Amino acid sequence: MSTLTTFTILSLVIHSVLLVSSYLGGVTANLVDQNSAEQKLFERWLVENHKNYNGLGEKDKRFEIFMDNVRFVQEHNSVSNQSYELGLTRFADLTDEEFRAIYLRKKMEKTKPSVKSERYLHKVGDSLPDEVDWRAKGAVTPVRDQGECGSSWAFSTTGAIEGINQIKTGELVSLSAQELVDCDRGYNEGCGGGLMDAAFIFIINNGGIDTDEDYPYTATDNNTCNSDKKKNRVVRIDGYEDVPWNDEKSLKKAVAYQPVSVAIEAGGREFQLYKSGVFTGACGTALDHAALAVGYGTSSEGQDYWIIRDSLGSNWGESGYIKLQRNVNDSAGKCGVAMLASYPTKSSVVCDKSYSCPEKSTCCCVIEDKGKCDSWGCCPYESATCCENGSSCCPQLYPVCDLKDGTCRMKANSLLSVKALTRGPATATTKATTNVLVSSA
Repeated sequence: MSTLTTFTILSLVIHSVLLVSSYLGGVTANLVDQNSAEQKLFERWLVENHKNYNGLGEKDKRFEIFMDNVRFVQEHNSVSNQSYELGLTRFADLTDEEFRAIYLRKKMEKTKPSVKSERYLHKVGDSLPDEVDWRAKGAVTPVRDQGECGSSWAFSTTGAIEGINQIKTGELVSLSAQELVDCDRGYNEGCGGGLMDAAFIFIINNGGIDTDEDYPYTATDNNTCNSDKKKNRVVRIDGYEDVPWNDEKSLKKAVAYQPVSVAIEAGGREFQLYKSGVFTGACGTALDHAALAVGYGTSSEGQDYWIIRDSLGSNWGESGYIKLQRNVNDSAGKCGVAMLASYPTKSSVVCDKSYSCPEKSTCCCVIEDKGKCDSWGCCPYESATCCENGSSCCPQLYPVCDLKDGTCRMKANSLLSVKALTRGPATATTKATTNVLVSSA
């Protein structure tokens, strides 16, 4: 073979190799770019959620789970007319099984006799507001983060007591979930799970509960009960009652009057990655998580929902809340929300350190000076609205004062109204304050 022929053949081979290399290089570049975009998304999520991994190969494992959840979210959100949206919540690096194991606990069910009451039993002719939101009324503390501890029952308990205490006294006090985790060990099991009714019983028997500021949350149950702080009985309740079981209408009536402790089944990938909207996703009635019902309403699309405050932190759901489908074709309610609802009761009504009002009434300021009330009156309604004229008041379900004709209306332009009542005088006392607001041994 001549030198020229050999050179020609070699040149053709090199050219072919270069063409193939160029093509493969383009494909490789596309893969690198794609992986880089996914990696950047993951790295950004890690920073936003303050995540880091120490185990060998753990980050790679979490990345694969994260990308699987990314695909799940994209697939759900790509379907039109969904009532809720999924997102890359703080749990996006966990499988559903891991989420259940870390944040949920054993099935919650009644182990004690029910404290039955007809206080909130739905009756034909009941007139309730179309929507209620106790956040707007100042009766709900900020969303908390239970951490890797099955203590949702403790936050549900304190949330319900914080609500009724604010309704009765006008003061919103954040209470200690950690005291319940550490000290309430008769039935409840700290991070291992618990039941709100048992926690209510503990607080009643203890004579009250301490504040979160004094007995802060640690997300662990390795602590011994702090007996000194357990004696700081800052807020007390008189009792507790169960909402009639498997009855969403009665639950609605209860939530219209106060925040209510509820239990739900929170497992499932849709719940884990819930971002916003009315949740209509898959869930059953194997109750494994506790939360707080703080209101209800109806979406612009006509979908009824419950407003549920969870304890999974603010980087989940609607800043820590979920709108849970309401009025479903199941007596247990969506995710079992109507199965195990209960609430604390509180009869004492304290205006300030010197004045109180009778049971089942509301303190109304009559004379205010520099943001401080100098004189109090009592409205003969629970959770009443105090009218600006300083002498009248309206019941909770008719909260709009119409001073022109002395009536109370459901809404400003509502035709439904009741007659406003006149406030009575408050009672001068120091005992009422000692019972509710002052720590005692």
